[in-house]
Amino acid sequence: MTLIDDELDVLAALVPLSGRDIIELGCGAAKLARTLLERHPDSRVTGLEVDERQHAKNIAAPQEGLRFVAGGAEAIPFPAASFDLALMLKSLHHVPVPMMAQALGEVARVLRPGGHLYVSEPVYDGALNQIVRLYNDEGVVRAAAQGALDAALRTGAWAQVAERRFEMPVRFRDFADFEQRMMRPTFADHRIDDAKLASVRAVFDPHVGPEGACFTRPMHVRLLRRPG
Repeated sequence: MTLIDDELDVLAALVPLSGRDIIELGCGAAKLARTLLERHPDSRVTGLEVDERQHAKNIAAPQEGLRFVAGGAEAIPFPAASFDLALMLKSLHHVPVPMMAQALGEVARVLRPGGHLYVSEPVYDGALNQIVRLYNDEGVVRAAAQGALDAALRTGAWAQVAERRFEMPVRFRDFADFEQRMMRPTFADHRIDDAKLASVRAVFDPHVGPEGACFTRPMHVRLLRRPG
């Protein structure tokens, strides 16, 4: 499977990015959005984020062409036909399962006719996933995310125009780095106690080498288009 360092390359190969009005749903730190604007300064990106702590960090780091708004994909606070492109980067599976269909309906509402939805989801597989599932098993929600996309396609509100599978490198300096980034995110409480920490570390440590712990994360991209 192809190894991709920068997912922006995948996105740029699928849809035009210059002069676009773009919304990222569940933007996190908006790393890809910031790089996109460096390459396409004539575009505009809105980052929607439900995590209050992350949203505050985003507001404190402004960038030309980038605005941040607090909110979730199931209730997008913008008028109909406001954007050309919507991005969901490892975020659809974080939408509550009963709200996934509503979220995809909201995305369709705020996209202009002919607009695209780029959904990038981690595949439930690989060595890193085997570690993460010890404290945060996302098998059900990741499957639900793909099921929600399939159901949305059956409504006729969308057409799928592209699909890509690839792997992305993920590196951690050491277990402390993994713990901070993966086990204690600001948007979730994984109820980590000493016993769970020790059990995860026992599985993680064999992957650590001179350059840290290096993994690949399999990814599945689906590009949907709003007809019209």
